[in-house]
This record gives sequence, structure tokens and C-alpha cells, in this order.
Amino acid sequence: MAKTDSTGSTWRYRWVHRQNERRRREFRSADRAWRRRDDELRRLRTLAEGFQGSAAAGAGLPLGLAPDEVVFWVLPAAQLVEVRHATVLPAPDLTVTPAPAPLRPRRPDGVRVSDAGMAVITNRRLVLLGGRGRRDWSYGKMTGLSHDPHAPVTLMQVLDRRRTSGLMLPADVAADFRFKLTLAFADAIEQRGAVLDQLDEAIAEHAQLKPFRPQIATPAQARPFAFVPGGRRTVAVAAGIALLVPAALLDTDPSDPAGPEVAVAATPAPGGSAVPPVAPPIALPTTPTKTPPAASKPRRGTAPPSPTPARERLCGAPANPMGYDFCGGERIRRPAAEICDWFDCAPEFWAGRGYLVQCRDGSVSLTGGRRDTCAEHDGMRRTVWS
Repeated sequence: MAKTDSTGSTWRYRWVHRQNERRRREFRSADRAWRRRDDELRRLRTLAEGFQGSAAAGAGLPLGLAPDEVVFWVLPAAQLVEVRHATVLPAPDLTVTPAPAPLRPRRPDGVRVSDAGMAVITNRRLVLLGGRGRRDWSYGKMTGLSHDPHAPVTLMQVLDRRRTSGLMLPADVAADFRFKLTLAFADAIEQRGAVLDQLDEAIAEHAQLKPFRPQIATPAQARPFAFVPGGRRTVAVAAGIALLVPAALLDTDPSDPAGPEVAVAATPAPGGSAVPPVAPPIALPTTPTKTPPAASKPRRGTAPPSPTPARERLCGAPANPMGYDFCGGERIRRPAAEICDWFDCAPEFWAGRGYLVQCRDGSVSLTGGRRDTCAEHDGMRRTVWS
């Protein structure tokens, strides 16, 4: 048997079932994304701590190693690229990007491929063993290093070479190559501890972003509009019409004839003392006319209609009992539990850890103040205020 409330209706329980299913689905999605990044951060931390090379790894390579030089990593397929125009690259640093954006397998403009071969990372240099010869980038002579954020290309500048050059790798191994090159460079300047500290900080910050299980919706939280086809959109449209119609009626002044006009003869006849009988009133037929809306004027003593306070206060936000608007005030970091009943919440809404904003696609998100604000919803449009 279907559950009913005190009024004998079942729509509240249907609403509760839909709300709880949606909240569980969004939580599971956010939790999976959080766990994937947590696993990646911990994998990089383990790799950075145990990143060790060996001289035996370069035994079969056509590369002569220095007495204290060891091989960290070997990539069989890489391309040598050169920049056609002079450019200045930023100085090498130890910044680690745990979750880089996906790279497109294409060559940037102004970069040409001049050779291909095997890339080798040692504790002293990066080497390309190509078909046309060998190309070395020594860490001690490196003055510039840049990873292209959109393509799997890494460019380098060294003191003993004027032309800027670098490597283009397969897109699926570019992130791993960049991380291991950072570790090798950190070892060369004895700063591996700085990389480990950076990863520990990233793990601690990510732990604070772990999504919480959503609260269970109850029948008492159901709003009457949940029973209306179209939900809160229908209610918002009806409320707007209810506010606009009275204003439109006040702005009009239709003619209000009190009755047919009456003509009475009131002039006495000349020369006579007696007043002649007065003719009976003659009813003149009249046709009431309506004043065109464009020429209508407000009645005397009536002020012209002004915009409704609700529309001024909301500034385009949907009508809601929480008082959230787009006008200004205080940022909202802990929105009311029923916000998704009045606003279009983005997927994984409750996994956000910022303040409330509206994205360009119309949905609201809790990612305000972060670098990835509305990243999957065409960017941020405006802030939601309380």
C-alpha cells in the first residue's frame, strides 16, 4: 500500500524518494572523483619518496654516463622540437601539478619537429638519442623550462645553446614525464624535500574537500509546488504574472460613463413674463469610447505604479523563501538545505567547498572563490547573495 500523510496524499513521499535518490547519486559521483584524485596524490607522494635511479639501467643505451650519473627513466618514443622564433622561458621551478588538464596531441604554432628518438632522464641531464645525433639539456646549465598547458610539449633553454628546443611526447605519458623531470631537477639542486612537502600539503588540502553524505529528506520538507507540474518554474511564472497584472490594471483609465447625456432648455423666451413650459429632457444617445492605452493618464491622486519590491530585491533571482538574490549582501557558504528546490543546482553541488555562485548555463554551484569555479558549466556568471 502507498504511504500517505495526514491528508491522505502520496505526493510528499514521491518527492522524498526523488530527492533522496538525486542526493545519493550526486554524493556517489563526487565521492568517486575525490577518491580518484586522492589515490593520484598518494601515488605521486610514494613515487617521489622512492624515486631512485641506477647505473645499470643505462647499460644497453648508446650513452656514456659519468662516474656518479644514474638513469632515472627511459622513454622509447619522443620527438625533438625547436622554436622558430626567439623566446624567453621562465626559470625552472619545483611546482607539481597533481591533476593537470587533458593535453591535446598536437604541435603548438611556431614549433617544428627536427628529430625523433629515445628520451633518457638522469640525475644530471635530459638526453634525446635521436636518429640525427644526441641532444643534451644539462640541469646545471638550464636557464628556462616551460611545460605547454595544452600540448604534450616541454621546452628548455640552456646556456650553451641559443635556440630554444625541447621534447614532444605521447599525450598519455606527458604528465608522468614532467613529474619525473621535476624530481630529477630537484635531486640535482638537492631540493627533493621541497617536492615532498608540496605533495604533503596538497594531500592535506584535498582531505578537507572530502564530500559529506547528504542529509535525508523527509516528507515535512516537501513544498506544495512539488505537486505542481513543472515545479518551482511554474510557481515562479505564476507569481510573476500575479505581480504584473495588478500593475497593468492600475496603469489604465477606461471611460466610466455615468449614463446618457441629458440636454435641458434653460433660456427664457424674450418679452414674456411667464416662463414657458420647459421641454422634457431629451436623451441624447452616446457611444462610450475607451481611451487608448498610450494616451491614458493615471487618475488624480493616484501615484504611477512602481516596480514591485520583490523584483527589485531579487535582481533576477527566482522567488525563494530564503531571500537569496543577485543584488548584493553577504556571500553564502552554507546554503539552506532546500536551495535545490528553488534554484537549479549543478551536479555534485554539495561537494563544493566555496561560496554560492550562478554559472553561465543557469545552474548554481558551491565553487565560488576557487580556480575551477563553474569549470564544467561555461564559467561563472555572478554571485548569489544573502
